[in-house]
Amino acid sequence: MEGVRKLDIVGSVESNEYSKELDVAVRAVQMACFLCQKVQESLISKSSSQVQSKDDNSPVTVADWSVQATVSWLLSQSFGSENVSIVAEEDVVSLSKADAAGLLKAVVNTVNDCLAEAPRFGLQGPAMALGASEVIEAIGRCNSSGGPTGRFWALDPVDGTLGFVRGDQYAVALALIENGEAVLGVLGCPNYPMRKEWLSYQHRYHRIISKLTPPTSESWDKGCVMYAWKGSGEAWMQPLIQGDKKLVWPNSARPVQVSSIENPALATFCEPVEKSNSSHSFTAGLAHSVGLRKQPLRVYSMVKYATIARGDAEVFMKFARAGYKEKIWDHAAGVVIIEEAGGVVSDAGGRRLDFSKGIYLEGLDRAIYSVLAELNTLHRPPPHGK
Repeated sequence: MEGVRKLDIVGSVESNEYSKELDVAVRAVQMACFLCQKVQESLISKSSSQVQSKDDNSPVTVADWSVQATVSWLLSQSFGSENVSIVAEEDVVSLSKADAAGLLKAVVNTVNDCLAEAPRFGLQGPAMALGASEVIEAIGRCNSSGGPTGRFWALDPVDGTLGFVRGDQYAVALALIENGEAVLGVLGCPNYPMRKEWLSYQHRYHRIISKLTPPTSESWDKGCVMYAWKGSGEAWMQPLIQGDKKLVWPNSARPVQVSSIENPALATFCEPVEKSNSSHSFTAGLAHSVGLRKQPLRVYSMVKYATIARGDAEVFMKFARAGYKEKIWDHAAGVVIIEEAGGVVSDAGGRRLDFSKGIYLEGLDRAIYSVLAELNTLHRPPPHGK
């Protein structure tokens, strides 16, 4: 039966209208995860001079800029820079400052080290190492403002940077948006454990798993890329390549589906780790009111979308702090994957997320929910004050 499923993914990929975009996107995200793993190892083993703060005090690392430059360069080489428009999280302001020479050098070296491995991932790297100006150009090229017409990519190079610097969960998210609709999503989750129970270990996950897993283990212990394209009715997951192996795709993929649990008392709900990102007390009360009884699974980043798609949890709830505006790159890839895996994503009023308004998800009703179709009635909380 497994062989039949492999043939299914090969046929599906080759016949879908986004076949080339999917092929390049999956390979690029695989490369980005490879890059992130190298940087995270360095951050955990050394003191972190590679972590900076943005104007809003959120962290940004060498990996954020390096992934953005790498993915931007790969997309431009594959489709032509004139045909590629990208909305992404990072800008080049910090890297362009006079006192940032050391940081820029680290980013340039990280990008070139990653691009040198491109043939292992089935892509072509540059003939010569990129210079600082070329890396800055690749990062700065991600300056699209999105909107309701045309085609653009939405990239979050390292979603969940706080989890990343803590050696925990994070994600690389890349989505293709066409005329305001997310049509293709790729989500790389380098620390996603294949054993569901390990998701509960939030602090220093990397160190815990490293002690329990032999470094030469050939088993699929952690790390995957999930992807789907609109209208396929299927979502897929493949392992990250290990060691010096070459990427075999799509033959290494296997299908994922949302959970079949229908009883709220048996369902698990996800929420952000940090209280600043969502009100834990409010979601606890809401969860109890609709019959959810299990302890919440708190996970950094868009890995929460992956847990729903893979059936490791049934509900994701996020009530952002007042005044916070959700960005499209934090959700687009996960939405496509959840919906094709059989789930539903909406705001608190039951409306689908709108990716046509620019870089923000405008007009959200209080919260974002990912739920199973069978549990769809859970996603409408009572009005404020009731």
